[in-house]
Amino acid sequence: MLFDIKNRILYEDTEILVCKKPAGLAVQSAKMGQQDMVSLLKNYRAMKKEEPYIGLVHRLDQPVEGVMVFAKSKQAAANLSKQISEKQTDKYYYAVVCGKPKEKQANLVDYLCKDGKKNTSGVVTKETVGAKRAELFYEVVEEKEDKALLRIELKTGRHHQIRVQLSHMGCPIYGDSKYNKFYEEEKRGYMPLALCAYKIAFFHPKNRKKMEFQIQPEGEGFLEFRIE
Repeated sequence: MLFDIKNRILYEDTEILVCKKPAGLAVQSAKMGQQDMVSLLKNYRAMKKEEPYIGLVHRLDQPVEGVMVFAKSKQAAANLSKQISEKQTDKYYYAVVCGKPKEKQANLVDYLCKDGKKNTSGVVTKETVGAKRAELFYEVVEEKEDKALLRIELKTGRHHQIRVQLSHMGCPIYGDSKYNKFYEEEKRGYMPLALCAYKIAFFHPKNRKKMEFQIQPEGEGFLEFRIE
């Protein structure tokens, strides 16, 4: 699948690029010949006769769609990375889950451990070697017969965090072949993951102006819900 990165750019100036990453496109890939956001943006800058530097300051899983900010200089990358590490940025997601949460809103805190060989994470005890604290806040936006639309504020950025925590809560994400047994690939085939990073807020790395960008989910898992 070929992506026209120019149509995905929401905002650009001398310091940053804000883009909408489509589901299925990796942010950065180690595979030769495979398209990814960083490579496409570097090519875009090169075509404009600019230095093709792209600073990657945060990530999204390949099957997740959403809004991302990239740096156009090392100074901007350092500033944005510092904001993220010091929790000065805000990240919000929409997720469609199977089942209905027992509570209409809640703060979830778990400890996660990553399995690098399987590229998965799981909930473990706090004392487990390699365990990292994971926190998010969710609220139910709308419910259907067997699904619910959640709005999520991500408090920490762990590997597959939202997918793991919601699955552990008993409400795995619609279409998630890693953490929703109903959608394991050998049983159901491919189904788009109903998870979207729909809003990001941060301070401009040069003038410190508060920046906020919001998008609408495009995935088919969201179609039966009304998102305003």
